[in-house]
Amino acid sequence: MSKELENKDLTNDKRVIIRTVNLKKEYAKKDVVTRALVGVDVEIYAKEFISIMGPSGSGKSTFFNMIGGLDSPSSGRVFIDEVDVAQLSAPELAFLRCRKIGYIFQSYNLIQYQTALENVTTPMAFAGVPTDDARKRGMELLDLVGLKERWFHRPIEMSGGQQQRVAIARSMANNPQILLCDEPTANLDHHTGQDILDILERVNAEKGVTIICATHDYRMMDMCDRLIWIRDGGVDRIASRDEVNIQLSNIEGEDA
Repeated sequence: MSKELENKDLTNDKRVIIRTVNLKKEYAKKDVVTRALVGVDVEIYAKEFISIMGPSGSGKSTFFNMIGGLDSPSSGRVFIDEVDVAQLSAPELAFLRCRKIGYIFQSYNLIQYQTALENVTTPMAFAGVPTDDARKRGMELLDLVGLKERWFHRPIEMSGGQQQRVAIARSMANNPQILLCDEPTANLDHHTGQDILDILERVNAEKGVTIICATHDYRMMDMCDRLIWIRDGGVDRIASRDEVNIQLSNIEGEDA
């Protein structure tokens, strides 16, 4: 664990950056209604590192999509910096996603014909960043994630871990306040996955970015501030890292 994270004091910054109120999501197919979320009330503070955990089908990915503005709730509300996401127009929602939230996906979602640098600078183009400034920042971000020598490589020329590093750099292109990570270590070996976790930990501790990970990776317990367990579409419990009574050494590397 980094010293910066170990010494992080959230009591000095209790600004709620994400808040959900009675969040519900239903999917209907013919006469069958699936209740993915059944009324979720959660507050997440600025600069927190949050792990969202739960078994497959528990609703954690649906919750992740709701707070990221990637899907709309059937009812209930999502607030980001006290702005009701449901009340935003399509351009306003696009602006929110572009400027305030960065996304890291399990499958990387890189543009295959673009170089690493082009993948990282694409979000900046949408944000109107001048080309030279975008190129300079893209190189700095790739250097940050350890890919200084891979600026001009395409995804097919990189390992899975290197592609995920590019995805992390891309997620930070427009200086987001929030990073949403969907199973960021799921397709990686143990060592590479730990490297990715170390990068996320550093981004959170050094840059103050709020990080929210939907994950099965129990190593997250050793670095996050709080864990939110989702079960059967609702919050089963919320606990701080110190409250989790678990021996990580006994389960390290296991896939829940």
